[in-house]
Amino acid sequence: MSYVRGMAFAAAVLCGAAARGQPAGREPHVGYLYPAGARQGSTVEILAGGQQLAGPVDVHVSGQGVRAKVIRHVRPIINLRREQRLVLRTRMADATAARLEEAGVEPRILARIRARGSAARARMKKENVKVKDVKLPDHPLLSGLEGKSLKELMHVRHFLMFPRNKRQINRQIAESVLIEVTVDADARPGHRELRIRTRGGLTNPVVFQVGQFPEVREVEPNGRKGSTDPAMMPISRMPRVRRLLETEPLDLPVLLNGQIMPGDVDRFAFRAKQGQRLVIEVSARRLIPYLADAVPGWFQATVALYDALGREVAFADDYRFSPDPVLFYKVPKDGQYELEIRDAIYRGREDFVYRIALGEQPFVTRAFPLGGRAGAEAVASIGGWNLTGKRLALDTAPGGPWIRWASCRSGQLVSNAVPYAVDTLPECAERESNNTRKDAQPIDMPRIVNGRIAEPGDVDVFRIEGDAGDRIVAEVLARRLNSPLDSLLRLVDASGKVIQWNDDHVLTDKHLYVDRLGLITHHADSYLTAELPAKGTYYVRLSDAQHHGSDAHAYRLRISAPRPDFALRVTPASLYTRPGGTVPICVHAIRTDGFDGEIELKVKRPVGFTLTGGRIPAGRNHMRMTLTAARRSPGQPVVLEMEGVARIGGATVRRPARPADNVMQAFLYRHLVPAREMLVAVRTQRWPAPAMTVAGGRTVRIPVGGSTRVRVNTPNRKAMEGMLLQLDDPPAGLGLHDVSVVAGGLEFRLAADKDTAKSGLADNLIVEAFRELVPKAKKGAAPAKKRRWSIGFLPAIPVEIVRK
Repeated sequence: MSYVRGMAFAAAVLCGAAARGQPAGREPHVGYLYPAGARQGSTVEILAGGQQLAGPVDVHVSGQGVRAKVIRHVRPIINLRREQRLVLRTRMADATAARLEEAGVEPRILARIRARGSAARARMKKENVKVKDVKLPDHPLLSGLEGKSLKELMHVRHFLMFPRNKRQINRQIAESVLIEVTVDADARPGHRELRIRTRGGLTNPVVFQVGQFPEVREVEPNGRKGSTDPAMMPISRMPRVRRLLETEPLDLPVLLNGQIMPGDVDRFAFRAKQGQRLVIEVSARRLIPYLADAVPGWFQATVALYDALGREVAFADDYRFSPDPVLFYKVPKDGQYELEIRDAIYRGREDFVYRIALGEQPFVTRAFPLGGRAGAEAVASIGGWNLTGKRLALDTAPGGPWIRWASCRSGQLVSNAVPYAVDTLPECAERESNNTRKDAQPIDMPRIVNGRIAEPGDVDVFRIEGDAGDRIVAEVLARRLNSPLDSLLRLVDASGKVIQWNDDHVLTDKHLYVDRLGLITHHADSYLTAELPAKGTYYVRLSDAQHHGSDAHAYRLRISAPRPDFALRVTPASLYTRPGGTVPICVHAIRTDGFDGEIELKVKRPVGFTLTGGRIPAGRNHMRMTLTAARRSPGQPVVLEMEGVARIGGATVRRPARPADNVMQAFLYRHLVPAREMLVAVRTQRWPAPAMTVAGGRTVRIPVGGSTRVRVNTPNRKAMEGMLLQLDDPPAGLGLHDVSVVAGGLEFRLAADKDTAKSGLADNLIVEAFRELVPKAKKGAAPAKKRRWSIGFLPAIPVEIVRK
């Protein structure tokens, strides 16, 4: 709770920054899916909530075996007009009376319900409201209203007519698109990415899960107190009505889908048998990793389990350091149980979406070792719940990603995915007892040690030899591989003097977290580097900072000389442009072990896409550049692959530039959340954007206090007339002036202010082009103001600020 309170304080101080974390107003954005997945072999309808979603064209889902299509765009229900509420009251009353009549309730009860419909009709007649003239919102909740059950009718009333606490509309998630998703029976379980292409762009990727269990959706009200509908309270206690409102206990296994609204508590009843080893796995934060305007920045779910007498028998509010709880429970006797889910501090809204897998599913809680050497056979011993085997083969084929995932099977069910690391260094296993310098395990560098802090208070000590001036790196991989270890590293000399130590290692660029995973906010893996002061014996001491330990507290410890290297992230993960059009991107370099060199970027595929300004200078951690699409639309969105090339130690090193989205957490912190693929949609149109190139094709040098004229060549001179240019987020002190159309293109002047421009800065300037229009004013009205709209970007202009 201390973390939550701290984040709440940050939110109070920095709430004005929330808007900066929202997607740009011109781009479509998906904030949530509900439900956020579907079972293998099923076809379901889901809602995608977000903004700027009008004009949906198609849906794209990563991987094989999942297809989706747009049904329709759903406008937000800001407020029902009076005539709409009257019509809806009559239809709801008629449908409710029909369900009650089918249940055989007393005539006086039916008369009371029908009286409400009659009163609404009388009001409509008095106000001259005709049903045929009133159009209800085109919302999925209102589809097939007359055929809904009594419980479903209450669900409609709950959301549309009697909203609790008068829910405030959040415009970032107010629009919706209704989608039909079909999942093949042999589709691989796990996470996919879903994007919607609209007439205005391509949305960000959102998580869609392929599940293995039968699925159900919550039907409100399903909280602890039952019905909160004031229209039903007087009759809800009648036996026949209560039977209609009660939900039959669920059979296991099952996957529960729901949304938590403000103050909401959802409950699900199910039957269980003695001896069942239940795994209750919640997906909430993993569906929507970060919320820009909520503290602590995600849906913090808690789950509790109750027996038939209403006693709480189990509770979980996390799983180790993950905010998504996992609850393990061995059923003591046959009977009915109830599962409860809520937010830890009773927040909620439409994007507080959850999926709960409930049953005897296989779940791995520990694995050892946590990886292997590239190209060598590697098998991990595993333990957990409902596992049929104790060994898990690890794919260590050379050339793949450094962190990979493996799952095991128990019958037809697939377990949770287990992360592991693959490296090229020699490996060895930790040997006990090695708790002191006297008993230290000797290590020849370079080496990766696979070990465990096996019990509370355990310390693992490793002895190395080195010369004066040698540089050493010690790095722990544990939390990044789902180990609960909170590592603490110390490098000491033969006398026990601490030369260097580290607890948590966090890579940040101001408020931007640039770690390779993008999802860890509890950074607890240690990293240290030091220069040895003299020739002799040294010791690397590894322990748990909280003095915990178990078979699950596994780690991989790298002890080596520095291995300069880099990883790359490209944002955004979704791009949309016209044929031949240019869009800006940002490439982030995650530099490790002291690498500080220049990185060249290039497009590997598809053919026809070009990168301008594709160089990250030495010492820079990020660089904006531009991507220009092929001049012929491929018709469907295409996967873009980029790579970076650098010279390290005389060798050429190539690394993939993996896609990511730059997202905000709780009003302030930002994270690069990796995506599975970078998707580019090129809209279909007859005429491509005019080809543009910067004359000379070299870096433009601008003297401090002076200026340099730049020429952009294009064969379409007419397209340049009336064009306005503006620098997009330029470095301090740079300005663009004096735009003019010339033969073969246009020219403008780039100036560097003598007081604020920084000499020696190398960067790319991103230039956006606009046109202005003065709308025709209505007769008698004041003259209309000019309106400006973007027509695209110019290719990036590499610049360097120099002294005169």
